[in-house]
Amino acid sequence: MRIFLLAAIGFLVLPSASMAADWAKWRGPNGNHVAPAGQSVPTEWNKTQNVVWKVEVPGRGHSSPTVIGDLIILTSADEQNQQQGVFAFDRATGKRLWGTVVSTGGFPKIHTKNTHASSTACSDGKQIYATFNHHYKIQAVALDMSGKIVWTKDVGRFAPEKYKYGYAASPTLHNDTLIIAADCDTEGWLKSLDTKTGNVVWQQQRPKKLNWGSPIVANVSNRLQLLLGGCDQIASYDPETGKPLWATPCLTMATGGTVVWDEDTVYGSGGFPDKVTVAVKADGSGQIPWENGVKCYEQSMLIHNDYLYAVDDGGVAFCWHAKTGREMWKERLRGPVSASPVLVGDTIYASNERGTTFVFKANPQRFEAVARNQLGTESFATATVIDSRIYLRVADGAGQSRRETLYAIGNASATDSR
Repeated sequence: MRIFLLAAIGFLVLPSASMAADWAKWRGPNGNHVAPAGQSVPTEWNKTQNVVWKVEVPGRGHSSPTVIGDLIILTSADEQNQQQGVFAFDRATGKRLWGTVVSTGGFPKIHTKNTHASSTACSDGKQIYATFNHHYKIQAVALDMSGKIVWTKDVGRFAPEKYKYGYAASPTLHNDTLIIAADCDTEGWLKSLDTKTGNVVWQQQRPKKLNWGSPIVANVSNRLQLLLGGCDQIASYDPETGKPLWATPCLTMATGGTVVWDEDTVYGSGGFPDKVTVAVKADGSGQIPWENGVKCYEQSMLIHNDYLYAVDDGGVAFCWHAKTGREMWKERLRGPVSASPVLVGDTIYASNERGTTFVFKANPQRFEAVARNQLGTESFATATVIDSRIYLRVADGAGQSRRETLYAIGNASATDSR
């Protein structure tokens, strides 16, 4: 806990100009967990092989690394002292640059698998934005690139009654607005904040149902749409105004993943109380081309070259033809799984909760294994892949001896591609 506090008052290092290759929000540059083209990353690693650097991460969290300019940003929480914070690490060396405590106290009861820092931060290159749940509310914070708080806002109430599992939705950016969702059984809302001031630009009520899905802005069916799965539907909103565009009853109440899409269809999966994966037309027609009984509860799916790839909660990998839902193959890996798969070129990287990362080809004809790698004993955070490096947040140990580590994985012979 002392490490967490020292990090909050630690070294102040100003970043240089933002690099072109950034992973500045949940699910990456295009919101689909597809890494930018032209990257060369290893398929095999361990604690020493292909490790560019590693650094201890204070506290506990399931948020993924956000990479912007010279910084890698993580949110984390000191559960004993009930502190939530944002931390920055040097992209080249992993050195911890600064840490800022954002809130103290008011931690609600949550599921043992969740954390008090499960939402991934985002950045527009000028400021860093993060969301936290405490005192039965969602707090948003904006920090400058040196870690100084610019503004904080109490965005809305979040106080589940029946299922006190905590908060997990990540915010997303659209132009000069920060979009935040909070669904629970006492109040549901979707809000857009001005990134300069934190003031509300628009807001919409959501069903009073439990859900952890994250909002995402996508160009689908010939228009920009703000998409959100869960609450027994997939819903679309105008990201500029918040006006509802359409909502198709489907899916299930509680989801943890983010929807994916192609030219005219949105795909979602969920987990409670029903097990379902579904395809929905994004034109407001309400058409559901197909659905099945596969459960991807916490993790998101991938779409590539007209095929949908997923790894379900139990660690079974699937490939479906996206338009028809026809199962191309399935292969048992090993679960349980919470992190989402990431596509790099034609290769998929998928980690389970035990720290095993399965590497296989995005090949619709057959399951084609490439490698299996072990790092740490616990892995909930989804990997970030940028500048020919894989950034992995893992943990070792349990209880008071549990420690989190951020690894930069890269080919040993490769130079820094930036």
